Amino acid sequence: MLEAVGVREPAESVYRLLVASGRASAEELARRTGMDPASIGHALDSLTRMGLVSHTDGEPRVFRAVPPDVALLPRIKSSADALELARVEAARLIEAYQDTARRHHAGQLLEVITGAEALRQHLRQIQTSAREEMLWFCKAQYVAMPSGSNAEEFEALARGVRYRVLYEKAFFDDEGAVDNVVAGVRAGEVARTVPELPLRLAIADRSVAIFPLVPGGPQGSPDEPTTALVRDSNLLGALLALFERYWEDAVPLNIDDTADSPDLPAIDRKLLSLLVAGVADKAIASQLGLSRRTVQRHIQRMMERAGAGTRMQLAWQAARRGWL
Repeated sequence: MLEAVGVREPAESVYRLLVASGRASAEELARRTGMDPASIGHALDSLTRMGLVSHTDGEPRVFRAVPPDVALLPRIKSSADALELARVEAARLIEAYQDTARRHHAGQLLEVITGAEALRQHLRQIQTSAREEMLWFCKAQYVAMPSGSNAEEFEALARGVRYRVLYEKAFFDDEGAVDNVVAGVRAGEVARTVPELPLRLAIADRSVAIFPLVPGGPQGSPDEPTTALVRDSNLLGALLALFERYWEDAVPLNIDDTADSPDLPAIDRKLLSLLVAGVADKAIASQLGLSRRTVQRHIQRMMERAGAGTRMQLAWQAARRGWL
């Protein structure tokens, strides 16, 4: 049992006997274990060198076990530290090997994923492994992960992973979508919106991406989605460029209603952000739990305050005044 920290038989048996008996001479140990004196002598010499036993100076020498918490725990910690260093180095070697394999074998660059459950597992895995940043294109109608079910995002945000998420306008037609986005923003997600996204996309640490190869599987459709996982390659570079291009033109989503600001009440900031994102009045009313007429009154009040004659002018004035 103690071989992992360098204590082998018969030394382990001798040490255990000394722990149980308190102290004993070599002759007593030989008699109690049934081992020959030479084997006992070698075991005691080994235990002494490792600092596991001590002995008196007189003859015959009497041996005593050094307390296990003093003798064994530092050796266990040292072994654990060495194993951790070995694990880290092994991970580096695996990464180097996989990088070489990817460059020589196209099959290592792109992996086809079939089915919603397999897609969910891969999305969870890349988020759990992410160290720095996650990038997302969130289209309307889920394929594998319903809105609000991505617990891995909150765990990753808590450990310092940055999330930049782009939502298309139709995403907010789903029930509870705004509340789910608000929860993400409060946890640290940076959210923006565009009228429409070209595809679903998730990229982890700019090194691995998941995207659909063919349409299929929205909202639990029986058609199994077929997606691809792509690693460091020109294709991944193109996906990153696509994300950054859409991100640059997207409208920030300021929909956290935890506090008012001196310029605009929280409810108006939330409503205005959805309005600028292109969400229809009816959908805004549904998401905010207001009547359509109440939404229109809020919009009219903001237009009057900004001196805007149209909603387009309101959006321009809101950007100029820092309301968004």
